[in-house]
Amino acid sequence: MPRRSAIPAELLAGIVVALGIIPEAIAFSIVAGVDPQVGLFGSICILIVVALLGGRPGMVSACTAGVALLMGGLVQSHGLTHLLAACILAGIFQIIWGLLRLAKQMRFVPRAVTVGFVNSIGVLIFQAQLPQMGFGRLGSDTPSKLVGVEAVSWPMVWGLVALGLVIIYGLPRLTRLVPATLVAIVTISVIAEVWQLPVPRVGDLGDLPSSLPVFEIPSVFGSFDTLGIILPTALAISLVGLLQSFLTANVVEDLVDEDADYEAEARAQGIANITAGLFGGMAGAGMIGQTVINIESGGRHRLSTLTAGVGLLILVISLSGWLARIPMAALVAVMIMVSISTVNWDSFLKVRKIPKSDTSVMLLTLLLAVLTRNLAIAVLVGVALAGILFSRKVAKVISVDATWLDDHYLYYTVRGQLFFVSTVYFLAGFKKHVHPARVTIDMANAHVWDQTGMRALDQVIRKLSRAGSSVEVLNLNRECRDLFDRISETPEFVLGARCAVPASSEVQA
Repeated sequence: MPRRSAIPAELLAGIVVALGIIPEAIAFSIVAGVDPQVGLFGSICILIVVALLGGRPGMVSACTAGVALLMGGLVQSHGLTHLLAACILAGIFQIIWGLLRLAKQMRFVPRAVTVGFVNSIGVLIFQAQLPQMGFGRLGSDTPSKLVGVEAVSWPMVWGLVALGLVIIYGLPRLTRLVPATLVAIVTISVIAEVWQLPVPRVGDLGDLPSSLPVFEIPSVFGSFDTLGIILPTALAISLVGLLQSFLTANVVEDLVDEDADYEAEARAQGIANITAGLFGGMAGAGMIGQTVINIESGGRHRLSTLTAGVGLLILVISLSGWLARIPMAALVAVMIMVSISTVNWDSFLKVRKIPKSDTSVMLLTLLLAVLTRNLAIAVLVGVALAGILFSRKVAKVISVDATWLDDHYLYYTVRGQLFFVSTVYFLAGFKKHVHPARVTIDMANAHVWDQTGMRALDQVIRKLSRAGSSVEVLNLNRECRDLFDRISETPEFVLGARCAVPASSEVQA
């Protein structure tokens, strides 16, 4: 609990966060293809639950773009009820991942994959705004139920978006006492109302809350047919949501210099998403931008995020009529700002300084996410590519040096890691057509990691032995010798002869 002197700062930080989440939650609802109230209810539930149970006090979790991007296909094909069921199932998976300590495994996701993941979110958010500005549907009449006109004036929409971006990026240079996004939304809304501009409004896109959310289990939840439909989306939401939450928790660790409980965070996110689905809201995850705002505004404890959740509920219920009048152009400006701030621009500007392997992994993750709109697949493929490229780097470290001790004695010194990727370089280090009477292979500075590596060593020994050489292996550690004993294809009498480990004086001789 915060000290009494810190309570005002905690409350103020929570209110600032609540005000900032309103436009983002509505915008993310649009990205997911659902009514604005679905994103708002989801954000309220997630904020309150994570504030009480989360593993990192001060961290803000609500509906996010990365998770919302995964929902559009399911909503279009099967509707909201299936999405709510998927959110509940995703929460169950996240609780399981927390119990299995998946957080420790996710910490090993390479930075190149993480950067590609973050960049893809930024690009996909920007793409989702293009239809709201009329691109792709110019020349068509789009009715607006609130302003009473038959067609939208897209040039006016573009002008309002530009004005919003000017306010969002210009106001912080003058003052940071009020959120720039809030000022932009209020300004654009006033202009649209005073001049009754023919532009789309939030209310055109669906219902906003007018009462408290109601507990209800989705009617399709629990059906085997439904499970097959929602399973892919639920798995993707659970994994992408946890990755975003862990990234956010990592940011908080750096800001406040305190450790986070990642397993507790995973379980809390799971419970939060289950709660959101049961109360008609969409799933979410950690929000890096709002978390930074909360920390910088003085929110270091659970009180700030709890205030944000309760404050958001009060604001949404009491101001639903006003929220419906907000021009979509204002939210588009906010989301363009979010997309720009999400992209890691250094990954492009410093491409010459970054290893080529990291750049290729980042770009592949980005392209896959943009082309497939499936962030989970993009991350998995990116991790696989990063592992392959890393293995190739490690493989080249292995070396085999040959030294003639006399005309009939060849001494090989192996250095490095012998495993499935490095076997090619290992085998290439031996003289294929040279078979002296005596051969020694010194493994003191090498380690055999897998079956492929051990079979490569076994292959070399068998080939030399069949050619008439007397072969011995020095300094093969106990773990490697046990593996060798289990998988060697060489007869026992040869095995015993070559695995003897002579004294150091004999080796020097």
